[in-house]
Amino acid sequence: MPELPEMETYRTMLNERIAGRVVRDVEVTREKTVNVPVDEFRRRVEGRAIERVDRAGKMLLFRLDDRWGATRGGGGAAAGAPAGRGGVATLERPEASVGADADAGAATADTLALHLMLGGSMFYGSPDEAPDRTAQVVFTFDAGKKLYFHGLRLGYLHIYGPEELETKLSKLGPNPLDPALDAEAFAARLRRARGAIKFALTDQAVFAGIGNCYADEMLFAAGILPLRKTADVDDAELRRLFAAMRSTFAEAIRYGGYMEDPLYAGDERTGGYNDRCKVYDRGGEPCDRCGGPITKTESNGRKVFYCERCQR
Repeated sequence: MPELPEMETYRTMLNERIAGRVVRDVEVTREKTVNVPVDEFRRRVEGRAIERVDRAGKMLLFRLDDRWGATRGGGGAAAGAPAGRGGVATLERPEASVGADADAGAATADTLALHLMLGGSMFYGSPDEAPDRTAQVVFTFDAGKKLYFHGLRLGYLHIYGPEELETKLSKLGPNPLDPALDAEAFAARLRRARGAIKFALTDQAVFAGIGNCYADEMLFAAGILPLRKTADVDDAELRRLFAAMRSTFAEAIRYGGYMEDPLYAGDERTGGYNDRCKVYDRGGEPCDRCGGPITKTESNGRKVFYCERCQR
């Protein structure tokens, strides 16, 4: 399932390609993928520009302009649409981006919230370039370019007004990359959690964006066993974990995350972190640090990977 680095990679690349461009046509092949009747979904999206793409945890937020039936042309970023900025992705809480980092139309505009979940992916390009997969939703832009949303059997692409979106995002914890989140605030949130430290990290109400892969990776970097009780992890270890979280995410984003689903033809960045994972999905392989075997187990229905020698 895509996590913060994968969605941050998609966010950056999508802003480079579709920020400011008008959605000329919408095709929905699976009604359950959207949260309103298909005709209403199409009416609220077609003819509107995607001002920018933000991220909230594991979700992408496609910010639509407030001009229904807009006729302006596509290509290039619209004025006031900061293609390279994350908005939600750089604020303490996702919902705080409504206003401060949005353009003048954001107070009344709709937002599309995408959660890929397990098996979901996107592809941007022409029909000839697109992979041979069933798309649940397709957006058509000018010059024959399309954005395909594949594999959304568990995932969704929902449209929300501002108040609906604020309600949804209010359930998420802070962005782990928020500059305002320091080691003390990080530790304080984890101390309120119960159960194993891995499951505290992956609770989206604690921090938004950490999933199974990166929880294992950052716990390995910090030398902490993933199934230790959170209450048993001391202050020094939590400080080490905070530093490991930041460094793990920085590396994963730099290499495009671990999921090898290219966004466009010729995309050589997406999935570059997969071969750099230290423990995740490496059960039985030798640990890069000590040479001992990586342990794979399951807990609460989730895979857990760690090194018994390097983690305590």
